[in-house]
Amino acid sequence: MIAVGGALGAMARYWVGGVVAARLGGSFPYGTLVINATGSLILGFFMAAAAERLLSPNWRFLVAIGFAGAYTTFSTFEYETYMLIEDGSWLRAAANVVLSVGVCFAALAGGIVLGRKI
Repeated sequence: MIAVGGALGAMARYWVGGVVAARLGGSFPYGTLVINATGSLILGFFMAAAAERLLSPNWRFLVAIGFAGAYTTFSTFEYETYMLIEDGSWLRAAANVVLSVGVCFAALAGGIVLGRKI
């Protein structure tokens, strides 16, 4: 279950990252932000739904551990932030950190709320 979710998450990450980069450009790591925010929402939703016993624990393995684990990317977030700093784009680097933490936390909380309501 975890491997299947991981394969799907990795493919989704590649596709979403490409679509976002094509539409919004590469001056800011929008793709990583969108991926981590949607991954946080998905993780929150499925973990809460599994905790409330609304979904089988197998969904937790497939989606939360497999899919979300392969889909989201903390290391890429760190790398892109470092590259912004190295390029002298301190404001963009700070915005990336603040937006990523804030948006992803809000998305996780939203997913938990939705997961508990189904």
